[in-house]
Amino acid sequence: MRLDKLLEAIDTVKVAGDTEMEIGGIFYDSREVVPGALFVAIRGFETDGHIFIEDAIKRGAVAVVVEENLNIEGYKNVTAVQVTDSRAVMGAFADTFYDHPSMELKLIGITGTNGKTTICYIVEEIINAAGKSPGIIGTINYRHLRKIVVPPHTTPEVVDLLKLLREMVDSGVTHAAMEVSSHALDLKRVDPCMFDVAVFTNLTQDHLDYHGTMEGYFESKARLFTELINRKKETTSVISIDDPWGKKLIPRISGKVVTFGLNSDADIYPPNFEMDTSGVRGEMKTPEGVFEFDSNLLGKHNIYNIMSAVGAAMGAGLGLDAVKSGINGKITIPGRLEAVDCGQGFLVLVDYAHTDDALKNVLSTLKPLAKKKLITLFGCGGDRDKRKRPKMAKAAAEQSDKVVVTSDNPRREEPDKIIEEILKGFEGMDIVDVGAKDSAFDGNEKAFVVIPDRRKAIAFAVSVAERGDIVLIAGKGHEDYQIIGTKKYPFDDRVEAKKVLIERERDG
Repeated sequence: MRLDKLLEAIDTVKVAGDTEMEIGGIFYDSREVVPGALFVAIRGFETDGHIFIEDAIKRGAVAVVVEENLNIEGYKNVTAVQVTDSRAVMGAFADTFYDHPSMELKLIGITGTNGKTTICYIVEEIINAAGKSPGIIGTINYRHLRKIVVPPHTTPEVVDLLKLLREMVDSGVTHAAMEVSSHALDLKRVDPCMFDVAVFTNLTQDHLDYHGTMEGYFESKARLFTELINRKKETTSVISIDDPWGKKLIPRISGKVVTFGLNSDADIYPPNFEMDTSGVRGEMKTPEGVFEFDSNLLGKHNIYNIMSAVGAAMGAGLGLDAVKSGINGKITIPGRLEAVDCGQGFLVLVDYAHTDDALKNVLSTLKPLAKKKLITLFGCGGDRDKRKRPKMAKAAAEQSDKVVVTSDNPRREEPDKIIEEILKGFEGMDIVDVGAKDSAFDGNEKAFVVIPDRRKAIAFAVSVAERGDIVLIAGKGHEDYQIIGTKKYPFDDRVEAKKVLIERERDG
């Protein structure tokens, strides 16, 4: 596509050089630039793309987008486009370059602190049940048809996102469901997308290391509903009215709003339901009729996820029959209350819960299901919101019988320092420190132990479990790595738990 065609989509400060050249691709990482490319210099968290312009040109970039008035006259056959906001321009360029792919499918955007991944999986089942072709963009992977990509981000950078949507459209995808993170909204990664449905699940404390305050976090999420919908499509907004932030959001939305919650004042709600170790079941009332649901997903929080998926599917034009069929099928979600089963007489579950609210939801589901002890293992990630660390401890202590505090992804922080901040949440709680020197939890009192090495911590938690217990390994879920410093090392909670279970079985 010619550069002058791309320029029609944006406002510029200044353009220097030929604009009739062909552009072969759009890149924001100079290391990926190919001959004939357009390089967009964006300011990141740790570096500034402007310092890589020379590298991009050496690799063959024929045009650069900048925010600064740079002198590039020394480079031949290079056009400079100066703008006020490189990120916004990059999105507009990518949307034009890939010919507006979001207009050629039904696009569902799901945002909120918890539940996004699970909702995408449920929606995927509904799309399949309707005989349509799904595309999924989220935390675990990006997938369509038989193609699966491990993601660097929950929501891709805008150029990668538009390219992916174009690939989906060209391969026959009819409906795409996308997890939309607060970072993606703040960094304008989804700004060019035209959504058919926008879902708000909930808002609880997370990412305050980035957003600063809950209000700032909320405003980033709110952009999806207040700025990015009802432009070229009439969007249905699906909102939880049981969440106070959801209630706050509704008056700010123009266009159709469908609400969900546990009570009859919502548009989508369950007049009755029950839960046990085999899942959740009951009756679901919707604007399109009532149906019976019977899902293998565990817990009340998954009833909310089911309601979110119902609203999303209906907003995307998928019928009630497909909704019922998709929800009632067996759904396995990696790292979301995923069982590690080697035939032992107790449950071992791996879950991604890494906020106090998510941990509360999971533990409130598991507590009544545990015939004996509920053993919870968790840690907190480094270089992330420190304020949630004691809250995670409090949530664990309130509902668990035994707690194992360990390391998560410490990143550039010292694990012991992270654990110190976690342990503040136990102060004043009715829970006893049994000490790392003890080989097992003694007595019936609530107790915790600190084992910083996550591998040893998992081995301990699983080895002390008895018939009728439930062991929850929380925080990392589907992740198959641990980040220590700036490096990723192979590590999978499910694999580690399975090793211990197999060893237990072998030892009798």
